[in-house]
Amino acid sequence: MQIPNIQPSPLGTTAVSDMASWKKPLKGIALTATLAVLAGRIAEAPFFSIMGIMIISIMLGVLWKSVMDVPVGASIGITFSSKFLLRAGIILMGVRLNFNQILNAGMRVVLIDIIVIAFTLITMIFLGKWLRVDKTLGVLIAVGTAVCGAAAIVAVAPLIGAKKEQTAISVACIAILGTIGAVFYIFLYPYFGLDPYTYGVFAGSTLHELAHVIAAGVPGGDISSETAILVKLGRVALLIPVALLLSYFYRTGERTEAVKKSWRNLPVPWFIFGFLAMSMVNTTGLLPSSFIHFLITASVFLMSIAMAGLGLSINMTDFKKVGRNTIVLAIVGFVALTILGQVLVSVFY
Repeated sequence: MQIPNIQPSPLGTTAVSDMASWKKPLKGIALTATLAVLAGRIAEAPFFSIMGIMIISIMLGVLWKSVMDVPVGASIGITFSSKFLLRAGIILMGVRLNFNQILNAGMRVVLIDIIVIAFTLITMIFLGKWLRVDKTLGVLIAVGTAVCGAAAIVAVAPLIGAKKEQTAISVACIAILGTIGAVFYIFLYPYFGLDPYTYGVFAGSTLHELAHVIAAGVPGGDISSETAILVKLGRVALLIPVALLLSYFYRTGERTEAVKKSWRNLPVPWFIFGFLAMSMVNTTGLLPSSFIHFLITASVFLMSIAMAGLGLSINMTDFKKVGRNTIVLAIVGFVALTILGQVLVSVFY
């Protein structure tokens, strides 16, 4: 009797393969999540709270890569964290925004935010060209200064074809300057000659990160803190049009005539529209405050995991390539923004 030749089930082989593919990213995700949790603990300390969990996460990632290197088999998960989890975090970040609150604050606040972003972007991009700073790096530092620090940088970076080291360098520059700026604001508050409300407008319209704004708003009390956060969130809301414009003008620098002439060829980032959708959901007021708080916490944690992944993807030698002119660009841009903020407060208030 002939014994039939039984072949392994393709379905079974596929199932085993699928299970193995699901396991591949876990090692890298676990590492980035661990670094993010550690960053959260560090961020609870008085001084480090100014820097914020996202900035500390990227610094821990860079430190781990320099001292321990990336574990074997963790690269897939690290890439997953720095790309997909980042986009998920950006989408959830939209729940911070309530457009009604921003509009109710008055057109003066909205106008100040628009002027601040337009002035900072235009000034820093042209200054970057004059200083011969790498075009992509200059745009990232400009958008980080103008809009909302690291969150703006990591949102815009994939839209303009930025490299990981350029993103990390930009985040580092913004983190350092924003932290120094927040400390100076806290100590110089008595000498600004501003009441708590106008000081809140000034801090919210000029500092880089939301963490910087929250820290700097403390000396002026609740009025200052609430106003600063509201003005800052107005800048965050403008991330959507800014990202779309920059993605159109700076996408790899190689746009064809067809792309120039047709809006349909605009590289639309789906996660930016997810951000907008979450903002609209929050604006409706249908979500309970406890759930909104949960989503905000999840957003910060996901973006912190992504920052850790970004830090693990770069080398310290990349920072040596920054160049003096890049640092000059970041400093001059922030100083110019600070001066503009004082002028706008005196004009509008």
